[in-house]
Amino acid sequence: MQRRLACEIHTRCNSKRRRTSEIRSAARNVTHQPDLPCDLLSGSEGSALLRSDGSGGLQTPDLLIWASVGWSGRLGVSCTAVRTARAVSPSPVQSRSNKTAGLFVCLFENWSVVFCFPAMPHRTLHLFRKGLRLHDNPTLLGALESSSVVFLVYVLDQAFEEQAMRVGFLRWRFLLQSLLDLQGRLSAVGSRLYVLRGSHSAVLRELVVRWGITQISFDLETEPHHVALQRELGEMAQELELTVHTCIAHTLYDPRRIIDANGGEAPLTYKKFLRVLSEIGEPDKPVRDITAEDFQQCYTPEEVECEQYCIPSLSELGLDGSDEAQAEVLWPGGETHALQRLHKHLESQGWVQNSKPQVVPNSLWPNTTGLSPYFSFGCLSVRTFYHTLSRVYARARNHALPPVALQGQVLWREFFYTAAAHTPNFTRMEGNPICLQIRWNHDPDALQKWRTARTGFPWIDAIMTQLRQEGWIHHLSRHAVACFLTRGDLWISWEEGMKVFEEYLLDADYSVNAGNWLWLSASAFFHQYNRIFCPVRFGRRTDPEGHYIRKYVPVLKNFPSRFIYEPWTAPKEVQLQAGCIIGEDYPLPMVCHAEASERNLALMKETRSRQENTAKLTRDVAEEPVDVSVKRGLGEEDQPSKRFSSDPQSRPCSWGQETPHLPEITGQAV
Repeated sequence: MQRRLACEIHTRCNSKRRRTSEIRSAARNVTHQPDLPCDLLSGSEGSALLRSDGSGGLQTPDLLIWASVGWSGRLGVSCTAVRTARAVSPSPVQSRSNKTAGLFVCLFENWSVVFCFPAMPHRTLHLFRKGLRLHDNPTLLGALESSSVVFLVYVLDQAFEEQAMRVGFLRWRFLLQSLLDLQGRLSAVGSRLYVLRGSHSAVLRELVVRWGITQISFDLETEPHHVALQRELGEMAQELELTVHTCIAHTLYDPRRIIDANGGEAPLTYKKFLRVLSEIGEPDKPVRDITAEDFQQCYTPEEVECEQYCIPSLSELGLDGSDEAQAEVLWPGGETHALQRLHKHLESQGWVQNSKPQVVPNSLWPNTTGLSPYFSFGCLSVRTFYHTLSRVYARARNHALPPVALQGQVLWREFFYTAAAHTPNFTRMEGNPICLQIRWNHDPDALQKWRTARTGFPWIDAIMTQLRQEGWIHHLSRHAVACFLTRGDLWISWEEGMKVFEEYLLDADYSVNAGNWLWLSASAFFHQYNRIFCPVRFGRRTDPEGHYIRKYVPVLKNFPSRFIYEPWTAPKEVQLQAGCIIGEDYPLPMVCHAEASERNLALMKETRSRQENTAKLTRDVAEEPVDVSVKRGLGEEDQPSKRFSSDPQSRPCSWGQETPHLPEITGQAV
C-alpha cells in the first residue's frame, strides 16, 4: 500500500538545499527505508516542504518531520493528519519511541529532528457494557477505524452489577440472551465476542498484557457505579500507557452538556429541561451500522482456548429461578429482537398504516412499544428510535402519527438521566437534596404482602404477579402499585419499592426507576399529591370483565365480573360457587383504602408544609397550587386527570422507555 511521507523543514540559514539533503537522509535512517525518495514540492525562505510516495516499512499513512537548526528551545510539532499541535523538548539520546504517541526524536550534528507519527494503528480492547448492539455504536466504530486488531470483550462481574442494583433471575436471563445474540451478529460479520467472569480490573489487566493492547474503548455512562469503574479504567490505562477511546451512546444527549448549558446545575423541572434542550438543539443522528467490511480492515484474532471465553449458563452463574423460568419468555434479549419489535410496532400501531392504538394498562399483551428492556441494555439505540420517529413525522400527511399519550417519553428519560447524574444520593432519601425527608412506616410484613401479591386487592395483586412472572408491567400499572405502596395506602418508603422493581423488572434502570419512584411517592418532581389511585375503580374502568385478574390471580377466575375487583363483597354462596373463600383461599384487603388514603394525605400535607423549600427545588414557579382534598365518587383516576391526559403542561414520565415518542423541542413542556 502506497503511503505518503510529508516532511516540513524549518531552517535558520539560506542554504536550503544542503539542509534538505540532510533531512532526507535522516528520514531514511529513522524509517529504515534507504531507498525512500523525497522531492522538493514547495517552500519558503528558511523552510521547505517535501512529500514523497513510499511503500514498505512505514506503519502510518502520514509522517511529519519538523527540524530546527541550532535551536535549544522547545520544538513545536504540527501534524497535518490529525490537525493538532504538540510541543516537545529535544532529547539528548540518539532515538526515543513511544508506541502510543508514535513519536521519534533523533539528534545528529547540530540538528534536532522530531518525527511525529499520528495515530499508529492500535490493538484495541473494546469493552461492552450497555451498548450490546452493532447499529449506532459510535464507540465501537471509532475503535475499528483507529485499529488494525480489535478484541471485543464483555466482563460478567456479578459483584459489580449487584452492588448498585438488585438483579433478579429474569434480568440475568435477558442479559445472557442479549450476549448470545450479540455473539451471533458478530460472527455473521467475521468477528467474535470474548466473555469473561471476574472483576473488571483483574480481567482487563490480564488481557491487556496477554493480547498486547495499546487502546481500550468503552461507552461513557453516568451512574455513580459506572463512573467509578470508568475512573478505575482510566487510571489503569494511564499506568499501562494505553490510549482511551470513549463516546456517549446510551442517551440522546451527554448529560454533562445539558448541565453545563444550564449554568452548571441540572434542570430539575421538565419545563426548564426542555428550555435548555431548545438552546442545545436536536440530538446527534445515529452513526452507520457496523458491517463485515469493518472487520476486513480490522480483524478480531481467534484465541486457541476459546472455550474459556464462552457465555455461561444461568446455572453456571448460580442463578435459580424455577418459578420465573416456567413463564413464557415474552421479551427475548438481543439486538435482533429489538429491531424486529421496533419494526413490528411501527407497522401495527398505524405509524406506517392508518390506524390508532389505545393505551390499556390491563392489556394481556403490551400495547405500548414494549421496547424498554432493549433500551435499558442498549440492544436498541435511543437515537435510532428518536430519528426513526422523526421520519414518521416527515410522512405525517400519508400516515398516522404516534398517539399523543406517547409524546415526550424519550425526553423524560433524558430528564431523569440528567437529574441523577448531578444529584447526590439520587436513589436514596437520606442525603438526597431534592427529596422530601418523610417518616415512612417500617412494616416488613406489609411490604412482603405487597411484594408477593397478597394485598387482598385483586388488581394490585394481578399487577405484582405479572411483574414477578414476566418482568414487565404497563407503566400505568407501575404507577398504581407504586402509589399503593407509598403515599396511597401503606405509607412505606419508595426505596423499598424501587428495590423490588430493580429485582424483577427487565427494564430496571438506575436513573429512570429511582426518578419515577421519587415522582409517584410525591417525594420530588410531582406536587399534585392529592391524586391517589383507587386500587379498585381504575382497573374496573379499563377491564370491566376482569380478564387481567383472571389470568394473573387464577384463584378468582370463577367470580362474577361484578365482584372480581372486590371479592370480599361477594355473598358467601357466590364465594362457594366460585371455589374461593375470601379470607381463606384469597386474603382480605390488608387496609381500608378510604381511611388509609385520607390519613396519608394529611401526613403528606404536613410534611410538605414543613419542607416547602425542598419541594420548590423540583416545582415550576408557574405550577398551579394543589387542591388538597381527596376525590371521591368514581375515584381520582376516573376524574379528568391532567396526569394521564394529553394536556402538554402536566404529563408525567412513562416508567422506563416503553412508550417513547418524538417531541418538538420547544420552550414549552411536551
